[in-house]
Amino acid sequence: MESICGVFDCSQCEAEEACGGCRASCGRPFGGQCIAAETIKAGGREAYDRLQKELTEAFNALGIPGLKVEGLNLLSGSYVNLSYPLPSGQTVQFLKDKDIYLGSQIEVPGQERCYGIVTDGSFLLVCSYGCGGSDPEIVCYKKLVTET
Repeated sequence: MESICGVFDCSQCEAEEACGGCRASCGRPFGGQCIAAETIKAGGREAYDRLQKELTEAFNALGIPGLKVEGLNLLSGSYVNLSYPLPSGQTVQFLKDKDIYLGSQIEVPGQERCYGIVTDGSFLLVCSYGCGGSDPEIVCYKKLVTET
């Protein structure tokens, strides 16, 4: 079965049983929101392609040294929802495990840490982390202004 965005073959996905399939769940895999499905349902594939381009450009415009975004992938919130330490000693997660985001891991040449980027179209989150997502640190969180 093809997904709404056309990126995945749901029948080949290990999580299809838990997710229910993109088309079967009306673009709400795992019960959460999917940025691709929502954008495509509202404006078609062209709108999704345009959103991907705009968000890639927005990440690159942040001017973070070593951060060069060439594309974004669909990522499950449960996979990228890291716990960030706060100065108070508490930790906080910013994402929803059930949502599907756009993001990527960017390896920085000569560095042992990677950048992780993620967005749902309303914010840009850039973090750095070590091997396997260890010791995550927030580099930038920026709320995006949406046109009404």
